[in-house]
Amino acid sequence: MDDANVDDDHAPWPSPLYRDLVEELSRLHRRKGQYHVDSILEGSAFAILLVLSDGRPRTLRNLAEDLDLEQSTVNRQVNAAIKLGYLERFDVEGSLSRMVRPTDAGHEAFVHDGMLRVRRLEQVFADLAPGEPDALLRELQAFNEAYDRALRAEARVDGDHRRHG
Repeated sequence: MDDANVDDDHAPWPSPLYRDLVEELSRLHRRKGQYHVDSILEGSAFAILLVLSDGRPRTLRNLAEDLDLEQSTVNRQVNAAIKLGYLERFDVEGSLSRMVRPTDAGHEAFVHDGMLRVRRLEQVFADLAPGEPDALLRELQAFNEAYDRALRAEARVDGDHRRHG
């Protein structure tokens, strides 16, 4: 890299914009472990129940794919949530895999904790005024779709390198 083109204020980033974007995304990531004091569920149980909130039971494999986690990790998280009474496994005729679904207690805890998150978001958007939740949602959805496309493209290139390398 040509040292004459590097500004120490934002090195190694091509501009302060990219440094600041990485920093803000990192701040979001760090907050994922911050729970409301009145939360019932720990983070992994909430994440599983969020996936299941569409009303469709899942296998462990489905949950692992939806959560982008290793199946062994999801199995451990599901077992912990089952022990706490938030999830249950059940058999499906003609299937070797058992399905996972929320219990009534799991659904109630999810609604409770979901509403805590809603109230926090309402507070944040009130503080942001004139911030618009629907505008942020559209931008986040577009960003995540583009990010997923970039990851898939990298995976294809990486796979090509392994086959031809």
